Amino acid sequence: MKAVRFHQCGGQEVLAIEDIAKPAPGPGQVRIAVKAAGVNPIDWKLRAGYMHAMMPIAMPAGSGFDAAGIVDAVGEGVSGVAVGDAVFGKGIDTMAEYAVLQEWAAKPQGLSFEEAAGYPVAVETATRIIAEVGVKPGETLLVSGAAGGVGSAVIQLAKAAGIRTIGTASAAKHDYLRSLGATPTTYGPGLADRVAALAPQGVQAALDIAGSGVIPELVAITGDASKVLSISDLSAPQHGAKTSFEPMDAALASKALAGAASLFTAGAFTLPVEQTFPLNRIAAAHELSAQGHVTGRLVITMN
Repeated sequence: MKAVRFHQCGGQEVLAIEDIAKPAPGPGQVRIAVKAAGVNPIDWKLRAGYMHAMMPIAMPAGSGFDAAGIVDAVGEGVSGVAVGDAVFGKGIDTMAEYAVLQEWAAKPQGLSFEEAAGYPVAVETATRIIAEVGVKPGETLLVSGAAGGVGSAVIQLAKAAGIRTIGTASAAKHDYLRSLGATPTTYGPGLADRVAALAPQGVQAALDIAGSGVIPELVAITGDASKVLSISDLSAPQHGAKTSFEPMDAALASKALAGAASLFTAGAFTLPVEQTFPLNRIAAAHELSAQGHVTGRLVITMN
């Protein structure tokens, strides 16, 4: 099969398409013929060597954690899914013609493979960090860097749970945030004053998605460092805030994916695809992701 690989860390030029053997599903896993695979910031960060202290990788390495496709092999102990089923889920090295998934859910009718491929990491991350930051129904959550995949998922999952969100993004993306259910505001100087005007009763928790150096300001806005969490800024603990990088248990993650699928069917969840790329343009997808201004998701499609 064809798969994205790199033999050393570096810029996007180290990425190559190589022919390798198909992976075999282990116990509790399924293998899919990949129709589409989502691009996440962690993909280019791993390729560039930024995450090795936290997530060491062996060379040669593959790329990708999100995928959607058709089940073509089922591992030992797996039930509730069969060869031929359309699923989306999370695995390792999903930028390939075939990939093994550890967690998955059935793809709903009406959800394209391209859209579904953008769900897994965003949904799992959003579900996890909403729980870890401890925000409750009826409270207000500030989301810094809200227009990307994870931020978009946070807004919609929070809304479904009865949590109000205020999201930061450039002015051009404010209508998008409103369409998801958030109250938008711009980032940058004066954020605390803008948030105070939008939430006179205060903000009970804050999430840093973009990692743009805002942790001290988020701590000041919430008044409680323990109610601030970042998925991008490793310095957050220096300010008393939390970080979150450890994925959920596979069974819980699969449940979260199924929940997002149900919300999609009910018309209450969407992660729009900003741009798709063929597999042989993976370098361009990494480059666009690294620029940090994506609205929704970037997706690789298989020919």
